Amino acid sequence: MVSAPPAPPTFQTGFPIRPDRLVEAATPEDVREAVAYAGGRGLHVAAHASGHGLPGPVEGGVLIATRALDSVTVDPVRRTALIGAGANWGRVIEAAAPHGLAPLNGSSPSVGAVSYTLGGGLGILAREFGYAADHVRSLDVVTADDTARRVTPEREPELFWGLRGGGHRLGVVTGLEIALVAVERLYGGSIVFDGAGAAEVVRGYLAWTRTVPETLTSSLAALVYPALPQLPEELRGRYVISVRVAFTGSAEEGDRLVAPLRAIGRSAPILSDSLREMPYTESHTIHSDPPFPHAYYGDSAVLGEPDAERTVQAFELAGPRAPMMTVVQLNHLGGALAARPEVENAVPYRDAGFLLRLLSPLDGTEVGAVRALYGEVGRVLEPAVLGRSLNFSFGGGDRTAGFHEAETAKRLAGLVSQYDPAGLFGGPYGA
Repeated sequence: MVSAPPAPPTFQTGFPIRPDRLVEAATPEDVREAVAYAGGRGLHVAAHASGHGLPGPVEGGVLIATRALDSVTVDPVRRTALIGAGANWGRVIEAAAPHGLAPLNGSSPSVGAVSYTLGGGLGILAREFGYAADHVRSLDVVTADDTARRVTPEREPELFWGLRGGGHRLGVVTGLEIALVAVERLYGGSIVFDGAGAAEVVRGYLAWTRTVPETLTSSLAALVYPALPQLPEELRGRYVISVRVAFTGSAEEGDRLVAPLRAIGRSAPILSDSLREMPYTESHTIHSDPPFPHAYYGDSAVLGEPDAERTVQAFELAGPRAPMMTVVQLNHLGGALAARPEVENAVPYRDAGFLLRLLSPLDGTEVGAVRALYGEVGRVLEPAVLGRSLNFSFGGGDRTAGFHEAETAKRLAGLVSQYDPAGLFGGPYGA
């Protein structure tokens, strides 16, 4: 235990991290002892791995840093991986690739694998294989009574249900076992359009998504690049809109499927086209998320079938006329993400068609101004909004409403009452 501890390294730098006690856990037993220490003193507990950080500020209580629990062990026969709480997706990708296998990771290799999976885990191959949480075989978790539990479908099935998609409210997960998929290569990359034709790209993209197979997962993103010297000259200060694609079929079939997107270039000039066949180990280049720590705030809206003109308006609100730099991204859902009889967990909104994500850097920008902009976007899309995504509430730990449907939230609240009646890991579920 450390008095007045320094904040641990974190990807999210926009919010204070000032716990009363910081525990650098080297083993799962360290986690158990830290939870016992907190419980005995009535202190709340938060866990921080090595990925993209906590959803919001940490004031007081006990912060358990699990970054040292970063082991990754692949079983190529069973096609599974044992992943420690501190491991990021990049480590898992590297360990799985020699066996012709891949995890259901997100777009950035620096995201913490376990934390991402607890929130559901929307990966770059999600429409073909579903959420990462759908593939979890077992979890090791320390609950509020400082008990280390191995949670499986056979042992504590209700807790197994809730941990997969319910987030961090049920304990500190120290590791999990997850199934891998037999993917060695894919066809992927991005087509970058001049943002002057953004409206046509949005309309064209929405129409195109109704034509693609489940083996193709994609997203649409727009931003005004800052005028920084380290950026390519053609992007500095420029508004661009990009379609990102990941497809497990052949390159020839991929080219055929994306032909309608390339045709949009007649009305919205194409600035670059990186679509190609690649080894899965290069899949991070599809989105090229920033690898460096920074301050940011973000939110999301899970959507049914959004109206094209309202979606165009949402992109315009977050575009060049927005009061601050904002990245807006629309993920195509459906396919294997939809409800399936063989999968039951706490991942919500299985009937959603799209996910809209907003993210704004906070360098000199007030959070209140960002929230005001997001409120405008939300009002435009309101007829299609089903809720919010637990994985994409960046810096917004103060806003927990809408993460799950009412029945799922009620069931999770029952689990919290059973496993954390004193609220060691937070307040009442959904509050």
